[in-house]
Amino acid sequence: MDLISRIRNRKTRAVARALTLVENADETFLTVLDAEFAQLPRPERIGITGPPGSGKSTLTSALVGELRRHGKRVGVVAVDPSSPFSGGALLGDRLRMTEHSLDPDVFVRSMASRGRFGGLAIGSEDACDVLALAGFDPIIVETVGVGQSEVDIARLADTTVVVLTPSAGDTVQALKA
Repeated sequence: MDLISRIRNRKTRAVARALTLVENADETFLTVLDAEFAQLPRPERIGITGPPGSGKSTLTSALVGELRRHGKRVGVVAVDPSSPFSGGALLGDRLRMTEHSLDPDVFVRSMASRGRFGGLAIGSEDACDVLALAGFDPIIVETVGVGQSEVDIARLADTTVVVLTPSAGDTVQALKA
């Protein structure tokens, strides 16, 4: 059985393997993925963004729980910052979502930003396509901690939620978000 068939059959290891191919920008796989995804209805994409420490992962976990109570199969792409020194990433967003780790209808993938600006990883959109192919709908994309100019999530998501900390600014700051 080829990788695409295993993804469609919701095989967890196949989904994980495909996401690794996406992160490594495997051109052969990305070409096949584009052709397969073109035949699917596009699942809802929910973007969660905001400054570091504002509660994005906590909100994402709560949203996953609520969506599961409504019988949804939920995919999550959580983007973590890469170290400017080592290039590595802690990939810690998933630590706040451990309550869903044994749920076969929830798939959480952490991705390093790999120094990319804009709040997303290079393969974030293709990662959403892989999760769609595996039958996840909706797909939540959580950005790295962002400031005022990292707005790539607004292009990727159908709905974007901006999480702010209390007293982090005035009404004008909120309007600029």
